[in-house]
Amino acid sequence: MRVALLVTHIRAEEKLIIAAFNSRDISPDIILDRELNFNLTQGAEQLAPSGCAWRDYDFIFERCVSTSRGMYALAILNSWGLRSYNTYETAAVCGDKLRTSIALTRHDIPQPHTRVAFTPDSALQAIENVEYPAVLKPVTGSWGRLLARVHNRDSAEAILEHRQTLGDYNHHIYYVQEYVEKPGRDIRAFVVGDRTIAAIYRASNHWITNTARGGLATNCPVNAALDNICVRAARAVGGGILAIDLLEDATGRYVVNEINHTMEFRNSSKPTGVDIAQEVIDFVIEQVGAIA
Repeated sequence: MRVALLVTHIRAEEKLIIAAFNSRDISPDIILDRELNFNLTQGAEQLAPSGCAWRDYDFIFERCVSTSRGMYALAILNSWGLRSYNTYETAAVCGDKLRTSIALTRHDIPQPHTRVAFTPDSALQAIENVEYPAVLKPVTGSWGRLLARVHNRDSAEAILEHRQTLGDYNHHIYYVQEYVEKPGRDIRAFVVGDRTIAAIYRASNHWITNTARGGLATNCPVNAALDNICVRAARAVGGGILAIDLLEDATGRYVVNEINHTMEFRNSSKPTGVDIAQEVIDFVIEQVGAIA
């Protein structure tokens, strides 16, 4: 089996993935996204930076830090008929919070009250529609960057004015969610195919609980209700290998907050006791073998 591992650089997760491949006697070709140079007028017979023709790969495993590089690379590779994990369709939905919300709504998956507006005036109205405090997010991005909790009209006006001065058009898409009062934690669950293989609580004194921002990871038991909502959410965005971020509201109900298609898990295997990298690699090998 010939595999290409598409990366920006080798992080802790990629080291674990390579080791998991090696445990199954597979040595993936490491392809750096900065070395990609696609001829769009030619197909999969052209050579990858590894020197192998793209068409000779059984599948591409995409792990780019850059969402845009990874997504467009998948768009090209999938258009040539190459298998990838995840697919371009899944990446395009998960990489856009607005599209994720649309997919969740279409499939009746619980999520926070969410509104989208396109001007500062309409965004201010959207914030007041969800009521203070509200959360203002960029439609693209990760690691809790540019999130703002808005407590009143004065802070809303100041944040919206700042966002309006930023040049990127994405900053002028105002994605507004209700602030869900949570018990000092949220949940990240890992879905591989049709199984929730593990989950962690992420606890923090700060309202942003990402482990990248210092959140403490502990094991979260995967009960039937958690597995159900996570698998349904994964299917809603196209399925594959996904991390589902959930909140517990005041009634204890799970609501889906975000879905990540290039998941980080370095802080999750130890507290859960699950070898997440090996579970992922065994899944893709089984899937590719079944299709071949």
